[in-house]
Formats: sequence, structure tokens, C-alpha cells
Amino acid sequence: MNRPSQSSGDLLQSGVVEVPPQLTFFKRLFAFSGPAYLVSVGYMDPGNWATDIAAGSRFGYALLWVLVMSNLMALLLQSLSARLGIVTRMDLAQACRAMYGKKAGFGLWILAEVAIVACDLAEVLGSAIGLKLLFGVPLLWGIVITAVDTFLLLLLHGRGIRLLEAFIVVVVTTIGLCLAVEVFLAKPSVGEVASGLVPSLPGEGALYLAMGMLGATVMPHNLYLHSALVQSRSIAPTPSGIRAGVRFNTIDAFVALNGALFVNASLLVMAAAFHRAGYYEVHDIMEAHRLLEPILGAAIAPVAFAFALLLAGQTSTITATLAGQIVMEGFLHLRLRPIVRRLITRAVALVPALLVIGIMGEKAIGDLLVLSQVVLSLQLPFAVIPLVHLVSDARWLGPFTAGPWLRRGAWLVAGLITALNVILVYQEVQGWLQAAGPWRWLLWFTVVPAVGGLAAFLAFVALEPLRQRRQGAPVPQVAGVHGPAAMPAVAAPPPLRRIAAALDFSSADVGVLSYALALARGAGRHTQVLLLHVVESGGVKLLGEEVADREASTDRQRLELYQAELAAQGVEAHFAMGFGEPAEQLARLAETHGADLMVVGSHGHRGMADLLHGTTVDRLRHRLRIPVLVVPASEPSP
Repeated sequence: MNRPSQSSGDLLQSGVVEVPPQLTFFKRLFAFSGPAYLVSVGYMDPGNWATDIAAGSRFGYALLWVLVMSNLMALLLQSLSARLGIVTRMDLAQACRAMYGKKAGFGLWILAEVAIVACDLAEVLGSAIGLKLLFGVPLLWGIVITAVDTFLLLLLHGRGIRLLEAFIVVVVTTIGLCLAVEVFLAKPSVGEVASGLVPSLPGEGALYLAMGMLGATVMPHNLYLHSALVQSRSIAPTPSGIRAGVRFNTIDAFVALNGALFVNASLLVMAAAFHRAGYYEVHDIMEAHRLLEPILGAAIAPVAFAFALLLAGQTSTITATLAGQIVMEGFLHLRLRPIVRRLITRAVALVPALLVIGIMGEKAIGDLLVLSQVVLSLQLPFAVIPLVHLVSDARWLGPFTAGPWLRRGAWLVAGLITALNVILVYQEVQGWLQAAGPWRWLLWFTVVPAVGGLAAFLAFVALEPLRQRRQGAPVPQVAGVHGPAAMPAVAAPPPLRRIAAALDFSSADVGVLSYALALARGAGRHTQVLLLHVVESGGVKLLGEEVADREASTDRQRLELYQAELAAQGVEAHFAMGFGEPAEQLARLAETHGADLMVVGSHGHRGMADLLHGTTVDRLRHRLRIPVLVVPASEPSP
């Protein structure tokens, strides 16, 4: 069984929460609780709101069974995702790349990114709508403001995974209480609600909405995320420890996802009040907000609705950010800074939101939200099928492979999801072809080949693991992001003949000169110290190297003094001056004078100070081909 070293993104750390085995059952359960709550936030994002409201207003309680069925599917699949992460110490993206190879993994990454952007699109729109409903912020401005949630996420995560999980639990509880108020005011009939648990597709458009609800509930990127989040618990690498980890994470998923089911069912039950009042086409969240007070008869109803929506939009962005980091690293072995990854995803999601509002107006938002969830549903088979293959294969999970009944249930879910998606795609493409008229040929040359290509790729995803298993192929050795775990060849570095010391005549020079002097003495009597300084006066910006101002003159005198002092201590020294941008000039001087090592000082400033003063060290080390020794300003002399 493959047990590679775990690396699931810069946002996650393996084993950051200790779970001592001697704890009582409930204390261990509390220690394991958390990952599923982070995942559950994605099950109540604004996309869910749009599909649930549209379904409730159009068909009343008739599609309530879709939510229950989707939640059962999600519970099964998330428990399998947790099993994969706990047993293999790999997330689903890493395992898929290992099983299918680099090229197919790239295709799966593209599809996963499409799902993440579709999810983020719903979060952008939902947060903007919440801001408008609560504070009257114009929708376009609200969409731009949502970029601020990036910094909230990074601030919370930087304080530890447990604080982030606690924050999510508080938010989910608050959303649940807000929607409990809506259900209480809606006064649903228990008998009618029970009738909605009987499977049926009551009319035209029911399948489309059902698929949107399925995609909004069983989110594909959450499967990648959960398999990584469970690795934040440090468990004993023994059969009993692994079994306990699987069991407790399954309980965690059961509690968290049933909480998400309550939220979604509450939305649908609330929207069924519109259906009873004769409003059958409430696809727009803002329209639903407007109708709440007159239909439910309480001023608190629209306020609770808007507040819960804003919380859902802002917190569900966490799943998209974490999942984006996981799939990018797992499939591509590419790491980005969390803030860069977040801004890229949000920028891509902003484009369709701004275009739709700018061209079609605010009334098109509801349709766009539902479409985003249908896109999630269409991507589901490409995540579910590989997951079921992995947990059903003893080559990967060994004695922890899913049992026969669990495997049958998982394959039934995968088959049902795939079949429903095939039916939906067929119906939609047929409708487009019939409505295209003389432009039908364009669809035959664009949409139809694209659908055929995706179908062929899905067939490969489904059949390739079977071929590997039939041929008895061994499980690939996963090297991870950093390549094979092998000690590289180590050789002695070349001797130091000239050590460059970057001076700025500040307190940092104490450490720079101390280290340069110590290194020169240790390297031998033929080693020289090269004193470098860059003049940055205002005159330099105008005259460059031709400047002869007082600063340049006094700087030269100081370098001559340092040169004489080093000579008195038995070390040969020379100096050189640059004029202009420090990093560029220091790199040029070091290359010109043949330096073998550069010693620079760090001032220790961060954030705004870096923005004001610049970050010479970072820019310099990327320009040099020689080693760079960074000496903190507080570093004592050796």
C-alpha cells in the first residue's frame, strides 16, 4: 500500500491537531470534528439558495426528495473521500494523478477548476446580493467588494486550523437559526412536506432544477478538499488508529452534512410558501427577499434571510479557496501563495458576473446562479468515478478497502449521477439544436464535438483503472511535489576568493561586516572582502553615475575608512559603488567584480514598511547566480 509523504497545499498542514488515543469517546470525537464542517459550508452556498428557491416556488415541496437523496449521496461520497485521505495520506487530486498519469491528470485539473470557478461565481453573486439587501450597496460595487473576503480567509487560517473550524461552526449555526425563523413563519403542512419525500419529476424543467440541486449539494471540489482536510489530524499509523480515524470522520460528516441538509430544506420549505401564494417563477433571490414580508407577514423575515445569505456567501468562499490550492498542487505539482491563488480564482469568477449584469441586467442573476450549479453537477462524474475506483481497490487501500455493500452503494451513486447528467446534456443539446435554426451547423461543429470529447474522456476515466487492475499493474510510486525521496549528490563548494558585503550604512552593517570578516578569515589569507554600496540620492535619479553630490562623496569616504580598518585586521578589502536601484546595482557589481558569495543585511520590516522601503533581498537573490547570506539586523557578531 502506498504511503507517500503528505503535502496537500500551502493552506494545510499534516497532523496539526493531536488526537491522543487514551481520550474518552466524546473527547476524541470532538478532536476529530471540524473538517466536515469546513466542507459543509460549500453545501449551503448561494448557488444552493438559488436552486432551492427556484424548486420550491415552482414545484412546492415536490422536489424535497432530491435534497434528501443528494444529502445521502454526499454523505456516502464524503465518507469515502475521508477514508482515502486517512489511509493513503494522499488527497484525491494526488491519487488521481498517480492513477491516471500526468496528461489525464491535467484534464481532470481543468474540469476541477471549472467547478471551483462556478462555485466561486455563486459566492460572488450571493455576497453581492446580501450586501445590497442589507445595506443598499449597488450590485456591481458589491461584486467588487467581495474580493476583500480573501484577506478575511487568510487572517483566519493564519491563526490555526482549529480557530477556522470554530468560526465555521458558529457561522453555520447562525445561518441555521436564521432559516429556522423562516420555516417557523412559513407554517408548512407536515403532510405536504412528507409527500415531497416521494420521488417524482412533476413537470417540465424539474430535471434541470433537480440536477442543479444535485450539483449544489454533491459538490465535486469538496471531494478533493475533504480528502486533504482529514489529514490535519495526527492519528496513530496502526490498523486500530486508522479505523478510528475513518469512524470518527464519518460521524463528523454525518453531523455536519445533516446540518447542511436542514439549511437547504429550510430554503425549499420557505420558497414553497411562494408556490402556495401563486408565485411559481421566483428564480431571483432578490425577488424572494421582496416577497418574504408580505407573504410570511413578519418584518424579521427579509432581514434574517439577507443576513444568512451574506454569511453563506462569505464563508463558502473558504471551500473554493482551499480546494483550489489542493487541486492545483495535487494535479500539477504547482504551488502558489494562498493570496495569489485566491485572487486568480476570484478574478476569473468576476468576469461572467460582471458581463451578465452589464449586458442582461440584474434579473439574469437567478438564472446564472442555477446554471453555475448545473455546471457543478456535470463535473461530478469526473471526481466521483475516480474516488470510487480508488476506495474499491485493495492495491491502494489494502485492508481498509471499502466493503462489498459500500462499494455497491458507491457505484450505484456514481452510475445514477452519470446517467442523470447524460440525460440532461442530451436534452439541453437537443433543445439548442432545435432553437438554433439556420445556425444549427455552428453547434454541430462546436458544442457537439466538445460533448463527444468529454464523453470519451469520461469513458477513459471509468475504464482505465479496470484495465490496470485486470493486468495486475502495481500502484505507482508517488514521488510527490518535490520528486523522489533521494539524497542528492553532495559535493564540496568552490573555495571563496571574494566575499561581497552589501552595505547601506545602517545598523544592519554590524552583522554584514562581522560575517564577511569571519568568512574571509576562515577561507584563507587569499580571500578578499568586496565592500559594495549603492547611492540612492535624488541626484542619482537625474544624473546617474555622473552625480557628485555630498552623499556620494561622504559614502566614498566611509568605504575607504572600512577598507583601511579591514586591512588593519589582516583582511584584504576593496570597494565599489553603484548608483540607482539597489538590487540591480548590487547584482551588477557582484558579477563585474567576480564575487563568490554575497552577504546582505535584513532590516526586519514587514507589510507596509516593505511597501515603502522596498524588499532588496528578495529581488537581489533572484538576480544573482552566487549564494546569498542574509544576516538579520539583530544578529550578534560571530
